[in-house]
Amino acid sequence: MVRPVHAPNHSEQTPETFSPDSRQAWIRLVLALLIGSIGGVGMWAIVVMIPAVQTEFSATRGAVSLAFTLMMFGFGLGGVIAGKITDRFGIVPAMAISIAFLGVANVLAGLSTQLWQFVAAYFLIGLGTSATFAPLMAEASHWFERYRGLAVTIVASGNYFAGTMWPPIVNWGMQEVGWRHTHIGIGLVCVVLMTILVLVLRAQIGHDKVQDHANAPPPRVDLKLSTNTLTVLLSIAAISCCVAMAMPQVHIVAYCGDLGYGVARGAEMLSLMMACGIVSRIGSGFLADKIGGIRTLLIGALAQGFALVFYLFFDSLASLYLISAMFGLFQGGIVPSYAIIVREAMPAREAATRVGIVIFASVFGMSFGGWVSGVIFDATGSYAAAFANGVAWNAVNISIVLTLLIRSRMSATKAGPGFAT
Repeated sequence: MVRPVHAPNHSEQTPETFSPDSRQAWIRLVLALLIGSIGGVGMWAIVVMIPAVQTEFSATRGAVSLAFTLMMFGFGLGGVIAGKITDRFGIVPAMAISIAFLGVANVLAGLSTQLWQFVAAYFLIGLGTSATFAPLMAEASHWFERYRGLAVTIVASGNYFAGTMWPPIVNWGMQEVGWRHTHIGIGLVCVVLMTILVLVLRAQIGHDKVQDHANAPPPRVDLKLSTNTLTVLLSIAAISCCVAMAMPQVHIVAYCGDLGYGVARGAEMLSLMMACGIVSRIGSGFLADKIGGIRTLLIGALAQGFALVFYLFFDSLASLYLISAMFGLFQGGIVPSYAIIVREAMPAREAATRVGIVIFASVFGMSFGGWVSGVIFDATGSYAAAFANGVAWNAVNISIVLTLLIRSRMSATKAGPGFAT
């Protein structure tokens, strides 16, 4: 009698299939947040260093602000490039390139002997920083289903955590060893810490593939606009809100120095602004789940304009701390709201591309806003006109968002209850 032959059981050798919203997903999310918090230093170091670099090179405020402008341009362009690398090869190779750029570029910034070299180095820093934002958000969206919105806003908060912890550290380094050695130290810290975290993330991800969007639910909001038209409107809105947003974020440190309060006080205000931004950024995810992305964006835009107006009328030390905290609390959820609107109103198969375009527009707004505020300061000798310029741009953003909200309500009324969220 022939004994039955059984196929070997490989179940114990097969790695456990990854499940969205699982404990492993939250571990990955924590790692992504830490990576973003460290790699995001490139967005905030220049804000603290503007006065020192201006003195070093005997340059105008506008000329030094070009470093921030080029950094943000590199950040936006790099986000598109890093996103394509992530789609093709995965997030780990994209992060490896990011680490290399951050390390080399920070060292080059510290060794620069002319302003144009410093500005060029910050373009490279922007390219390196880019992988820690949009590509990480896109990657995290594949790890969650039930808590996807919350996960995306948590990862997006990484650059705000960077804005909270890095300005005081950078200011301390400048006082102790100067801005050049501080740059070199930042490069070394990014290479060491980010490499360790990315290796751990690689071990967590293993050979998992990015989930397919073929079975994703259809759009929940019908604005009666083509995807191209909606993308253009959202891009203009993103540029407008971020020109306004850039004024306090880029120039608060220099503003405090001009008022006689010192660079350290300005760095503390920037840190406070970003800490409050973390609260609003994560809170916006919860809010958008309840009332939708358009309404969440409108609330953030109105609140941001409200805070900017206060900068026009109050400049005492205590009031600036209070207004900076209020500004951070109001504007933190604005940028992620654009990604939420895209997911709500456009087909899933186009969402990643459309989000990348709109985020690139917001980056352009931040870079242009940082530069033009410096130019306005040079022309007028104060920041009053620059704050007024921010209020005007913010009004453009509000008008566009109001238009989208009206269209969404009209479409919901025609389609019946429950269509628009």
